[in-house]
Amino acid sequence: MDFEITNSLNDEVWRSFIKDQPSGNIFQTPEMFEVFRRTQGYRPQLFAAINNEGQLLALMTPIQVALHDGIFRRLMTRSIAYGGVLYVQDQKGKEALRVLLRECNRKTKREALFTELRNLSEVGLVKDTLFDSGFKYEEHLNYLIDISSSPEQVMQNIGSRTRKNIRHGLRKGNVIVELVEDLSQLDGWYNLVKKSYTAARVPLADISLFKSAFEVLTPKGMARFYLARIGNKNVAATVELPYKNMIYGWYSGVDRDFASEYPGELLMWEILRWGSENGYRVYDFGGAGKPDEQSGVRDFKAKFGGQLVCYGRNIKIHSPQLLHVSKWGYEFYRKLIKFKSF
Repeated sequence: MDFEITNSLNDEVWRSFIKDQPSGNIFQTPEMFEVFRRTQGYRPQLFAAINNEGQLLALMTPIQVALHDGIFRRLMTRSIAYGGVLYVQDQKGKEALRVLLRECNRKTKREALFTELRNLSEVGLVKDTLFDSGFKYEEHLNYLIDISSSPEQVMQNIGSRTRKNIRHGLRKGNVIVELVEDLSQLDGWYNLVKKSYTAARVPLADISLFKSAFEVLTPKGMARFYLARIGNKNVAATVELPYKNMIYGWYSGVDRDFASEYPGELLMWEILRWGSENGYRVYDFGGAGKPDEQSGVRDFKAKFGGQLVCYGRNIKIHSPQLLHVSKWGYEFYRKLIKFKSF
């Protein structure tokens, strides 16, 4: 069967395809594509496979993310499909995906160091297709929380110590959780998240990503920005992405100076409570690191009683030599971030 690989789609056709596929997620939507298009240092791409009858059978939306532009751009550019790949789950869809990946590799190999598929669901049906296309599998964990029951049951599923801390914090009432309702509040939101990323020595996306998400997604109910404060002091921040029956945790930060007040836990509880009361079924924690690495973030997420899953990531390295040089540069960049934070 012949397939046409196109780099553009009618938004309604695109939107319907994602909604109709069980594993379709928010990161594959035209709305999220537009968010990435408006973001400094990001270049979204669309690859879609259509058969002779005009049926859309496979789709991928990798984002070229560059830490720096200019003559060294390729050394600092990776291509990331945040929602993984999407395909009709039959033999036709599998074959369409194979052709799509071949075209994606051909176009990307001179523009990015590697392409990474961040799987948000099982890829068992196309595991061999990904491998044959040069995408090596790496384990990567995540937590999924069942929020399909009542808020009381969701609370009961949380670890006993964390549950006690949340209830204690709710009784004290020192931490106030609020939605960000105006674009002018995003600077304070961003500064708090950046503080956490700087402490972890991890580069944070430019603020244009979050302003774009606020402008594009929030009016459609596809993003919710939260701030937790004590008095007039912002102490925790997060942005959540509701879509279909899921809520996807995206970016967050917390001021560790106020850890004794449990702002991160109280903020998380507000999200789970809201999701439970509004008909969502699963909260996706947005990743929990590699199994063989210690992770304070994973320890935090484990406290909320979710299911530990390992959908992993698939990575295609386009230039091993340049990647080696880039890794050295990235470590230097992380050290520079730490130096600048003092």
